[in-house]
Amino acid sequence: MVNVVYDPLFEKKVRKIKDTLLKEKVKKQIIKIINSPETGKPMRFSRKGTREVYIKPFRLSYLYEEDKIIFLDLYHKDEQ
Repeated sequence: MVNVVYDPLFEKKVRKIKDTLLKEKVKKQIIKIINSPETGKPMRFSRKGTREVYIKPFRLSYLYEEDKIIFLDLYHKDEQ
């Protein structure tokens, strides 16, 4: 079983989402990542070690280490 940790910044951004459809999409992606942690695209350069999943128009960033998943951030794709 994988341990799941949520960064406080991530929790705050998810709580702020008012669109219920988008919130459901985020929840589904979180469940998908927990079931299969290597789902996301591996990042390079300064964000090496993290992975991202695209949830139109946002990106969900997380870190996967052996038996631990840390959800880091949810940001708009134009804020890279």
